[in-house]
Amino acid sequence: MLRTDVRAFPPPRALRHTGNALPAAPAPLTRRHPPVAAFRRVGDNFRMARRIAEDDNVDDRVHRVGIADDPGDPAAARPGKVKSGRKKRRAKRAGPGEIDPEAAPRVGSNPFPGLPQPLGATPYQNGTNFAVVADGIPGVSDVQLCLVDAAGGERRVTMDEKTYGIWHTFVPDVNPGQRYGFRVPERDPSKILLDPYARQLTTTDYDLIAAASNGVDTLGRVPLSIVTAPLRSTSVRPRVPWEQTVIYEAHVAGLTRLHPDVPAALRGKFLGVAHPAVIGHLKSLSVTTLELLPVQASAAEPHLHASGLKNYWGYSTLGFFAPDPGFATVPGLEITEFVQMVDALHAAGIEVVLDVVYNHTCEGGHGLTVDLSWRGLSPASYYLPDGMDITGCGNTLNAGTLPAVRMITDSLRYWADAFGVDGFRFDLASVHGRPNGGPFDAGSALLTAIAADPLLSARKLISEPWDATGEGYAVGRFGENWVEWNDRFRDTTRDFWRGIDGIRDLGYRLSGSSDLFGASRRPWASVNFVTAHDGFTLRDLVSYDGKHNWANGEDNRDGLNHNRSCNYGTEGETDDPTIIALRTRQARNIAATLLLSTGTPMICMGDELWRTQGGNNNAYCQDNEISWLDWDPVSGGREAQQMLAFFRRTLAIRRDAFALHQGEFFDGRAPGGGDGIPDLVWFNPWGQPMTEHDWFDGTRRTLQMWVDGRDVRGHGPGGDPLTDDSWLLVVHADGGDTSVTLPGPPYGEEYAPVLDTDTPTGEPVDPTPLPVGTPLALPGRTVWLLRAHRSGPPS
Repeated sequence: MLRTDVRAFPPPRALRHTGNALPAAPAPLTRRHPPVAAFRRVGDNFRMARRIAEDDNVDDRVHRVGIADDPGDPAAARPGKVKSGRKKRRAKRAGPGEIDPEAAPRVGSNPFPGLPQPLGATPYQNGTNFAVVADGIPGVSDVQLCLVDAAGGERRVTMDEKTYGIWHTFVPDVNPGQRYGFRVPERDPSKILLDPYARQLTTTDYDLIAAASNGVDTLGRVPLSIVTAPLRSTSVRPRVPWEQTVIYEAHVAGLTRLHPDVPAALRGKFLGVAHPAVIGHLKSLSVTTLELLPVQASAAEPHLHASGLKNYWGYSTLGFFAPDPGFATVPGLEITEFVQMVDALHAAGIEVVLDVVYNHTCEGGHGLTVDLSWRGLSPASYYLPDGMDITGCGNTLNAGTLPAVRMITDSLRYWADAFGVDGFRFDLASVHGRPNGGPFDAGSALLTAIAADPLLSARKLISEPWDATGEGYAVGRFGENWVEWNDRFRDTTRDFWRGIDGIRDLGYRLSGSSDLFGASRRPWASVNFVTAHDGFTLRDLVSYDGKHNWANGEDNRDGLNHNRSCNYGTEGETDDPTIIALRTRQARNIAATLLLSTGTPMICMGDELWRTQGGNNNAYCQDNEISWLDWDPVSGGREAQQMLAFFRRTLAIRRDAFALHQGEFFDGRAPGGGDGIPDLVWFNPWGQPMTEHDWFDGTRRTLQMWVDGRDVRGHGPGGDPLTDDSWLLVVHADGGDTSVTLPGPPYGEEYAPVLDTDTPTGEPVDPTPLPVGTPLALPGRTVWLLRAHRSGPPS
């Protein structure tokens, strides 16, 4: 459901000698400062006035200065007396009630001064309040509010009120739908600039030459802001507990552009994601949380714009409060359709998490920049100084300034409150812990403001805990309110299955990465992933040794060089059935490791449908079939259908097995009054508990992990304790067959096969329980998940 409302704005204060009519729009600015002659209360160059007034010596000069206290005061602006000769000014302080002749001219003549908060354009019943942070001096270089009509005509309103560093004014009879921007004479008055708090934009395209050139007027060549009426989602949020969360990372366009069951008009749009066919697919995977790549309005960075490309992923923000208009079926309805998408997903019990980019913007860096918003308004208020870049993209937002901290937290609250968004994944989140570009601090002002906010702290907060520098690598170092992308899980899993290193680090990853998060957080603080939008897909991970990014136009220099991948016989696509069988087997092994490990699993869009990007590991600028998910089962082939069946089966097992996604770390505890068996026991291939020698044996490729289901740490919806079967996970990464002995009583009298990566769908060929104490043949490169049959009642 959607709800709109407008506010009743308080009546403007009455100023003497002024009526309540809106002053006529000032003439267009033609220079940086107004002329010095005929100083007045508003629009004066008061620096010049003060310099004249404070001149102690008059060397045979004649000064005639008329300073009007008010244009309507007939006693004002009288010529000064003409005197000659040398005279030292008499020091005199004004008494109570007297006019101080040394005071700067008073500023603020607008009969509708408005309010400094909230920032942005806020419509009320009788007009709209505008507030913006920008450079400038009141009375010298006032910010100009530019109201643009449908024909492109511009009406300028001087914003001569500045409070708390915020320029503000109220304009009667301005209603939702009005297009507007700002001009800042203190910087470049030829640039019309977006409101950083704009809820809606006219476009995301811009004229690169005009926006990058000083003195070139950009009206009609860059996006404008639009005044919007408030719109709210009233759907009920699913509130999925972290220990039950399964994340699916996707792109709005990539997920829906080629879906045959989604109407053509909805493909690539918010409403395409809301379509029952897409939601049904997510539900079939037991997905609880959809994480969308950036949906905030974005634009191509200058270097991409010059190349005729776009930032398809959206990691180049143009508006932190505005949904991208490109995701709307009808221009101007992006807000409405975004809310409809959220409400449809909520109705299906699926949460919505947004990937947000508050570390840099689309205004460019490294030499080529454009003035679209923040850079033209007040770069020092928002950005780190030029030359200081910790994102690799330039124009890094400064987490140490009040305007930046306030803008980011205001934006987050807007999406969470008005639109009902369930959480956020913060791109290059370490930047937020590095105010002024300094060392990482988990207690930085911005990270603390987010975690302390009563609204935001109740949302899912996911950090990408690194930036483009070594100092920014902060995996495991964020605060207790945060969960983190765990690249250690990704790297360890990839290396283990291609036969590199041993099993010691794998034990930490399978059990929730207590070495990284065990001090003060829960195992679900580790967002486990092996693939993401940035890097190879699962299919490409087992099909390419190296990246193939030639389509990006950077001579294959972009993207990661070290992918921890393997092509298993030939580079790229092949018809060889032996290679295909090995690749799909390894893909199942990697996926099983991800989906059955303790922590929060994240699936990359299309891995379950065997999606390929042709070896491109940085498809950020590919808005085409390289990045779009192919839903056609014919072109997908048998392998795609079998992989989908495998994902569905494995995720359903995880969903129903509470012992495999517990809310607390394993610690060797045994249930009170029970059989004294620890919650987690590791076994070597011979069914014996692991020794220190076993853990440090770098040649070891086989590991058994036994989890007690009689002591699940967690509760059901009604607060009832949870119990489950006990489970045995067996992983074997060596290419050759081996034998394994399953641990006997009290861990199990026998074990029933539940998942077997030796089959294309994971369904065991023979469900007959396997005996204990006897060596069993285990094929090379295999994962078994076995249900333990234990005697005695659960405790």
